[in-house]
Amino acid sequence: MAQADPGRDSALAVAALPTAAASEERKKLRRTVGRLDTALLMLAAIIVLDTLGAVSSYGAQAFTWLIVMIIFFLVPYGLLTAELGSSFPEEGGPYVWVKLAFGRAAAAVVSVMYWVDNPIWLAGTLAITAMATFGTFFVTLSLAWQYVFGLVFVWAGIGTVIMALKFGKWVATAGAVVRVLLMAFFTITVICYAVGHGVHGFGGAAFRPTWAVFLLAAPILIFDLEGFELPSSASEELKNPRRDVPFAVLRSGVGTLLFYGVPILAILVVLRPSQLSSVAGFVDAMKTVFVVYGGHTAASGTVLTGAGKVLADICAIGVIFGLLSSGVVWLIGSDRTQAVAGFDGAAPRWMGYFSQRLGTPLGVNLLSGVVSSGVLVLALTLTSGNAAKYFSATLGLVISMVTITYVLIFPAVIRLRYKYPDIPRPYRIPGGTIGLWVTGILTTAWAAFTTIAIIYPGLGTASPDSSLPSGFAGQRMQYTLSQVIPIAAMILIGLLLYALGRRTRQQQASVAAMVADPPGMPGRAEETRG
Repeated sequence: MAQADPGRDSALAVAALPTAAASEERKKLRRTVGRLDTALLMLAAIIVLDTLGAVSSYGAQAFTWLIVMIIFFLVPYGLLTAELGSSFPEEGGPYVWVKLAFGRAAAAVVSVMYWVDNPIWLAGTLAITAMATFGTFFVTLSLAWQYVFGLVFVWAGIGTVIMALKFGKWVATAGAVVRVLLMAFFTITVICYAVGHGVHGFGGAAFRPTWAVFLLAAPILIFDLEGFELPSSASEELKNPRRDVPFAVLRSGVGTLLFYGVPILAILVVLRPSQLSSVAGFVDAMKTVFVVYGGHTAASGTVLTGAGKVLADICAIGVIFGLLSSGVVWLIGSDRTQAVAGFDGAAPRWMGYFSQRLGTPLGVNLLSGVVSSGVLVLALTLTSGNAAKYFSATLGLVISMVTITYVLIFPAVIRLRYKYPDIPRPYRIPGGTIGLWVTGILTTAWAAFTTIAIIYPGLGTASPDSSLPSGFAGQRMQYTLSQVIPIAAMILIGLLLYALGRRTRQQQASVAAMVADPPGMPGRAEETRG
């Protein structure tokens, strides 16, 4: 492994985040996230529950395409993140990588889209899946109570994100543990169910891949497998990012294969194709198999009793907490990315203030809550509580907005290898120059494809409109506008925020001061605090 050179690291710190505001704010950061924490944060970011039903709704082919994505996307994505996260361990992660590779203006657009995507996700598919879970196992929510439930869900997440990271990380990691236990218990229950009730089997032909299903399933699978770079957004709060990021990538990657792939297959063998739902597929499958502990299946649906009802209710609470923790871990990272843009002059200065006491970006945290609340209220109002339409619109927007950012984040690994060849790289993508280019091009191509496929479903098929998401049948224009207008607006907002950061950009930090106390170095006093 390459050894760190303090002189080189200091020079890079000045080049990466050279403003006086950056020097001031980074002194508030505390290194409290260890190796295991980093791995659990990655796992918490990648293992999601809100899209299990959406993926499973495409049948056995979804599992085939999952294996393809793990080999041709997840593996190169992990290699790429391990190199970037360990070689450029500055707070803000993706923002810094894009800035160093393509300039501050490009990074400004990337950071604002990477950030705002997560308040939308929290109020969108996460909240709607939580509502569906609550309605399935406890009581159906009226439209008025959906507003109440959704807002409580959103602000519970925001409150957690505001906490100091040494406390907030436990909510995120506890959520990862809960999801792993939930997936394991669900899989064991499916096996018990299969022994007593049989399964809805499918022949080998059902796994045969087709272009039409690929276009529908691949974007959601790509979205579900994203998250390796998230801890790097808080690099200067990791105890040793140079060592811990590559370690965490490997462990969380293996965990993703086990605790995401197996439950998808379990859902497919339990539910009939007609029962698979994008909104509540996982919840419906869980309710179906829990009859092994008490209950029966009637003409009107599954009725749980005794231990079956108790265990199902406990797991339902676990699902809701798991959904909330998914939003929390992504907001922990994305809020910091936008805050770094604020103190680096790629956004207004107020967005870059960190709390002296908590070490969290309060301004962006609260703004995330406002954005998420606005999205929730607007979406419920426009769809009148139509869960399928609400879910489809927000899922498409969340996927397309974040994958556009990866179109610049992923190729940064190639640009930075050539632009900063002498920077110590504790981990390098294997295969030399060829391995570097293959990894960068492959991941970037997947990101570009996903964006296009989400904005225009059914591309390249004989009947594109038949691929429109649930709730948008025959409404191609309405769906397209629901994707294109917000994306275009966020690009313009990113450029506007960049313009508003001009004064901050003009106030440069002293190079001598930066070298005396170089951010991102293991020797900082903050390393051992907390």
